[in-house]
Amino acid sequence: MQIKAVVLALAAAVSFNAYAEAPIVIKFSHVVATDTPKGQAADRFKELAEKYTKGRVKVEVYPNSQLYKDKEELEALQLGAVQMLAPSLAKFGPLGVKEFEAFDLPYIFPTKQALYAVTEGPIGKSLLQKLEPKGITGLAYWDNGFKIMSANKPLHTPADFRGLKMRIQSSKVLDAQMRALGANPQVLAFSEVYQALQTGVVDGTENPPSNMYTQKMHEVQKHLTVSNHGYLGYAVIVNKKFWDGLPTDVRGQLEQAMREATTYEKAIAQRDNDLAMDAIKKAGTTTIYNLTAQEQAEWRKTLAPVQKAMEGRIGKDLITSINKTAAAAQ
Repeated sequence: MQIKAVVLALAAAVSFNAYAEAPIVIKFSHVVATDTPKGQAADRFKELAEKYTKGRVKVEVYPNSQLYKDKEELEALQLGAVQMLAPSLAKFGPLGVKEFEAFDLPYIFPTKQALYAVTEGPIGKSLLQKLEPKGITGLAYWDNGFKIMSANKPLHTPADFRGLKMRIQSSKVLDAQMRALGANPQVLAFSEVYQALQTGVVDGTENPPSNMYTQKMHEVQKHLTVSNHGYLGYAVIVNKKFWDGLPTDVRGQLEQAMREATTYEKAIAQRDNDLAMDAIKKAGTTTIYNLTAQEQAEWRKTLAPVQKAMEGRIGKDLITSINKTAAAAQ
């Protein structure tokens, strides 16, 4: 009887130790390809997180909407089905944090320096804090780049958009942007865009070059315009309850991994977009057009009213602060 008790105690101890040593699993879901800036940075975070925690954390990365599509992933995070996402900033408007839609405003960021003055300063920090009541902790901003327009017809002036069905993310600002150009905005999940372009469900879309190339949209779009009219960025977010429940030392190690992955991501974003544009050019399926100074001025003039129209939704003070911060960074 005594031996049996000892055996049971040992078995319990082994079982407890096995449980105690089981790694903390972070499911990191995203909707783009692994060879995009976001995809590569997610993989870099996995590598660094597992290294710095010495295996106490295991990061499982699920790219290309393998787990969830655009509309589903935020709810999955809030429910704890996944622990980490890097959604585009436009995704937070439908969640009720409309201030993030400021990032969608056309021509609000004249340069990357202006952008970083916002994301890395007090404005960026205060926006991430607005996610906490939704059960979300914001960890970092990741970059993609400035957007180009594409369609199966040349897009040189705003008049060329008239009547086109243009795919957008779910964003009131992007809806207003396309309507200002005379187009009909169509909200579609990112994973559905290629087929929609291929079958004519939509006529065109907007994307940074790296997204266009890695999703092979250039194969079904005859024309693209280097408009740099808008910006696409992401926020890396985690389930707040999960994050707050981590051991303090583990959380610190993950924060270090995120800082380094973010530095890496920003370094490769512009490079990858430049390489993607070269690859699209070499593919020969798409005519690339650069706006003249006069055409660029016409685009700016046509899209300028969008900022004013969105003041009631995003907040006039926030838009003014972003413009001031961006101007000072020039």
